[in-house]
Amino acid sequence: MAFTCATGKHRRAGRMKNATTKVVGAAALTTTGVIGALAAPAFAADASAGQTGLTQAIEIGDAVAEQIDAQAVAQQQAAEEAAAQKKAEALAKQRAEEAAKAAKKEREAKARAAREAERKRLNTFVAPVSGSYVSTGYKSGGAAWSSGSHTGIDFHASSGTVVRAVGSGTVVEAGWGGAYGNNIVIKMHDGTYTQYGHLSSIGVSVGQTVTPGRQIGLSGATGNVTGPHLHFEARTTAEYGSDMDPVAYLRSHGVNV
Repeated sequence: MAFTCATGKHRRAGRMKNATTKVVGAAALTTTGVIGALAAPAFAADASAGQTGLTQAIEIGDAVAEQIDAQAVAQQQAAEEAAAQKKAEALAKQRAEEAAKAAKKEREAKARAAREAERKRLNTFVAPVSGSYVSTGYKSGGAAWSSGSHTGIDFHASSGTVVRAVGSGTVVEAGWGGAYGNNIVIKMHDGTYTQYGHLSSIGVSVGQTVTPGRQIGLSGATGNVTGPHLHFEARTTAEYGSDMDPVAYLRSHGVNV
């Protein structure tokens, strides 16, 4: 029995299908085998290169970030050091100014103290003969005095006893004074005058400035005397006859007579 062949349409379709299958298979093979074999290393290389570049970019970024952070820290530290330096300089300046003010106050205080000490020294009076006493009082009467009375006081003193200026002043007379013998007259800083008579020697000259307690001569018995002593007068002027009570004068200046 003979079989009838399938229609040409069907057979063509079968051949097409087979060819298509072969082509697809070949394509698959080519893709899987050849192209896959060629493309796979290239893709792997591209992926590796991309990963390496990314790693390098990350590392560079980290390095830049660290550098920026370090720079920021350095700038902050420099700013803090500058602020600390400025603060220290301001504090040093303040302390220097305070020290200068304190030193100025101290100098002013010392100057005031020195002026006060000088003022007190100039206003200080002492006895003309240390450890002595008045042997003949003021206004004592008798024929020994041309005026009829004693114009000063006599301090007991042997010849050669130190005679001192009772206060500060300027010598206006130093030499022979007639009945007073060797005598010294001093104009005191308050405008009064003091006289020291019957001296054995004179240790100052006219125009010389003297201070309280300054040695001006030695006691003696020159002039109109009966024995060695110091004749002392206090006057309102340098001239004879302007005398005032020497004891009251000395006591008014704090001298215990």
